[in-house]
Parts: sequence; structure tokens; C-alpha cells
Amino acid sequence: MADQSLPIQCAVEYAVEPDLTADAFIDVLERSGLAERRPVGDRPRVEAMLRNAGLILTARADGRLVGVARSITDFVYCCYLSDLAVDRALQGRGIGRELMRRTRDAMGEGTMCLLLSAPKAISFYEQAGLKRHEQAFLFTDLE
Repeated sequence: MADQSLPIQCAVEYAVEPDLTADAFIDVLERSGLAERRPVGDRPRVEAMLRNAGLILTARADGRLVGVARSITDFVYCCYLSDLAVDRALQGRGIGRELMRRTRDAMGEGTMCLLLSAPKAISFYEQAGLKRHEQAFLFTDLE
């Protein structure tokens, strides 16, 4: 297997990729550590996640996918940044921040952007300047 490490100062290119493949998405989820919190073993579900996303932004270094931001949005009122994943080998280089900035820029003026943090990522979001929201709730089953 060829060494797939990237140079320390490699250029990162960002793009909107609505046709990102499930294989590429799963691969970056695994390399980021986010796969433990996503249904990567259920390919039809992953394909539906990508197909039904409103915005998929990618980061590529030397053509290799190194980051992704997948959002559910209406572009005018709300945007839920559901998946923000950056290859562990490139974390700390501003790729996640840039994907969030580009997500924000793609939204209409006044659109609320929100995300739910994985426990291990809380300090990243705090350092990135995001504000905690005390009125967030999760629900799965309602009686």
C-alpha cells in the first residue's frame, strides 16, 4: 500500500460536492474518528444521508478528501451542520473552521446555523468561538 500521508504544508481546495460518494464519505468519517457516531455499516442509509443533504462541502488536499461538512438546510431560516469531519492527520490546520465558515457563507442572510457536538469535539467548537445554546433538546420517541 502506498504512503497516503500528505505534506505538512499541502494546499487544501474547498468545493461544493453534492455528488460525494458514500465510499469517500465513509472513508473520511473513519479517518476523522466520527465514524464511531455514524451508521457507516449501513451503506443504504449513508447514501440516503448524502442524497438528502442540502449542502455538502468538501476539503481536498492533493485531490484526496480530507474533510467534509454535511448540512440539512432550507437556506433561508435554518441550517443544521450534521457532520463535520476532518482527517485526524490534518486536524488543527483550520480545515474544520474553514468548512464551517463556508457553510455559514452559503446560507442566506439571517439563517440560523447550529450543530450538535460529539463529546470529544466540544473543546474544538469552544475554541472556534461557537456559543453554547441552553435551549437545545433531543427527541426520539414521543408518547
